[in-house]
Amino acid sequence: MVLAPNVYDAEPIPADAKVEIERLLQSGDLFRYTSEDAPVALLEREFAELMGAKYALAVASCSAALFLSLKALGLPRGARVLVPAFTFAAVPSSIVHADCVPVLVEVGENYRIDMDDFETKLDATIDAVMISHMRGHTSDMDAIMALADARGIPVVEDAAHSLGTTWRGRNIGTLGRVGCFSFQSYKMVNSGEGGILITDDADLAARAVIMSGAYEHNWKKHPVLQDAFSRWQNKLPLYNTRMHNLTAALVRPQLAQLPRRVRDGLRNHDHVARQLDQSPWLSVPPPLPPERRAPDSIQFNLAGMDDLQAAQFTEAASRRGVSVQIFGLTQDNARAFWNWKFLGPQPDLPKTRHMLMRACDTRLPARLKTDELDFIADALVGAAADVMDGQLAFGT
Repeated sequence: MVLAPNVYDAEPIPADAKVEIERLLQSGDLFRYTSEDAPVALLEREFAELMGAKYALAVASCSAALFLSLKALGLPRGARVLVPAFTFAAVPSSIVHADCVPVLVEVGENYRIDMDDFETKLDATIDAVMISHMRGHTSDMDAIMALADARGIPVVEDAAHSLGTTWRGRNIGTLGRVGCFSFQSYKMVNSGEGGILITDDADLAARAVIMSGAYEHNWKKHPVLQDAFSRWQNKLPLYNTRMHNLTAALVRPQLAQLPRRVRDGLRNHDHVARQLDQSPWLSVPPPLPPERRAPDSIQFNLAGMDDLQAAQFTEAASRRGVSVQIFGLTQDNARAFWNWKFLGPQPDLPKTRHMLMRACDTRLPARLKTDELDFIADALVGAAADVMDGQLAFGT
């Protein structure tokens, strides 16, 4: 008998990281600017090479990377930034933190940007676009980049969930002006917290480096054009969002494991998706043709259920040993745009609201084995049948 799988623990930290951490603890050498070959500096070089980007800057979180990206673009106070309405609250928060104004765009039942609404709202009042590849689902980047480029509007990619995802063979995070990634524990690479941004724009990289906390002349330890740095010396605020060496020591040996994790994560996702799609009550939106995903969770929609039945479904799944959240029905969910009270009054977004009220989310780590995947799929399909086929009497 297979027990309910543990979907919360991450993979073990590689032994190489433990050796490096012990070395750092013995030396006390934790600050990233002690040398040009500090672990953070090495991580930046390795990550840039991995992604095919010229420059990388490691920081405290993906939110910090998003914030710095907007500040490094030199946007004016009050700049309007187009952002999908299906994302994590930290994404519009980073826009607010950068003294900009989020403009929310509708998202469809496939979790991707509604391109009609995007094109309508991408008007002369918009100064930048922040594309959130939420839960690793890639919107139509061909159309998005064509529209943005035609208007000269910079695109920042929130690729927190998309490390390892490609679009027409190109790494997500390299399509826009800046790409931002997360190393938080529920991502493909886990250091608990941490983030990194990549770009090919030397001047933008220089501005981000200085604002991240490269005070005095510590920017000389970054492999960016030195004249780009000298232009901004003492002209930018220091936000001190630096990554420290212990975090980099955790991340670096995991980069070599990324291809295997991406392969296994996609295999696991598709294995479960095929079974969920056999149920008349469950539906997994397919990827767009140019997209090759790197999932560590699965999202699916409930079909033909009202609010009560949707709530009963999550209860039935829990009894079967699988935790499911419905983005729009889970209390105070940080991914439901109506809970972002810090934005003030917002126009309603009926397409996104409708999607969130039936969109389900379940953890699906790449380390799971086939019998564990089957347990999860059986529990979800069975829970839907429990509710819709009347096999259980709820509330008794």
